[in-house]
Amino acid sequence: MSVVSMPKKSAPADWHRADVVAALHKRGWSLRQLSVQNGLSEGTLKSALDRPYKKAEGIIAAAIGMAPEDIWPERYAKRDFTPVLSLS
Repeated sequence: MSVVSMPKKSAPADWHRADVVAALHKRGWSLRQLSVQNGLSEGTLKSALDRPYKKAEGIIAAAIGMAPEDIWPERYAKRDFTPVLSLS
């Protein structure tokens, strides 16, 4: 008798940077335009594509019409992590 094992569900991954840029373009924005519109220097929002930057993530997510947690679930899982202290 063979046993069929179901693959484990993996945690959702952060969007690829090209997907974020494409979603912005579909909404009529570029990262540069969005940065200037929000009073930031032209390249500021670009940094959120490579590393955590909560303010920039919020601006980008709002322009796309989603929550930042949906675009960068791994980043937000790390931020919301609460260690559990074991008293054994």
